[in-house]
Amino acid sequence: MTTPPPPQGPYGAPQGPYGPPQHQPQPQHPPYAQQPAPGQPPYGYPQAPQPWGAPAPGTPGFPGKPPPRRKRTGLIVGITVGAMVVAGALAFGISRLMDEAKGGGIPSAGGFPAAEYRLTVPKKLLDGEYTLLKDSSATDGRDIEQTYDPSIRDAKAVVTQYTSESGGTLVVSGMWGRIKGPAFTRDKILEGAVQNKGMTIAVPAREFTPAGYDITVSCQVVRSTEGAVSSTLPMCAWGDANTASFVAVVTAETALQAPEKIDLEKAALDTAKVRAESRKPIAGAEAG
Repeated sequence: MTTPPPPQGPYGAPQGPYGPPQHQPQPQHPPYAQQPAPGQPPYGYPQAPQPWGAPAPGTPGFPGKPPPRRKRTGLIVGITVGAMVVAGALAFGISRLMDEAKGGGIPSAGGFPAAEYRLTVPKKLLDGEYTLLKDSSATDGRDIEQTYDPSIRDAKAVVTQYTSESGGTLVVSGMWGRIKGPAFTRDKILEGAVQNKGMTIAVPAREFTPAGYDITVSCQVVRSTEGAVSSTLPMCAWGDANTASFVAVVTAETALQAPEKIDLEKAALDTAKVRAESRKPIAGAEAG
């Protein structure tokens, strides 16, 4: 009795290099189909489209595979810097609009001082420890320059960010022009900074006069909250007849410190140094 030939798949029995196989063939999958891994759809089957920018299956961030862990300090500093840049850039506009609406508090006695000094953007600050990373004066500074303020004339903005090799960040957001009430402007800078969402005063502003510098600096500590993350932010400001600025040095250590542990005297000294290194005379300038 003759044994019938084995059943063939839809595409015929596979052929080896020397003719048909001499054994019972295994069940075949359709061409190009591969046995899928458990829990995975077969290769070639249609899959639901991924949202724009969403990770592909099997990559970090896709459900079922946790993304690589980030250092908490790096996350905190990143959030901190973002919050402080916003606070510094918007502080002037917010405070000016509020004062104008209230209709009071703006210095009115006397004329405007001569334009003798300007703020520059050095490549290095704080004795070379911090290097310029970003100068957004022409973009983020527009609100500072275009917002009406009867106590300031000819305002020009400076909005910059510096970094250090140790991972610290220095934010400088200020202006130069002809300032009628320097102390008033300095205080309004700090008040405006904490009117941003998620920012609250933890240590009220105090005035310092760092040794060797002829300027009064006001410093405070705020808490910045974004989502489930809170950070401690020391921030200072100065004001003189021609320049006024918000200054903050952010490090992983200060971001994690309790507000009352922040060394505001050091923050004030750093601010006075930033002023000395960035404030330069205007050659031949006179009041208009």
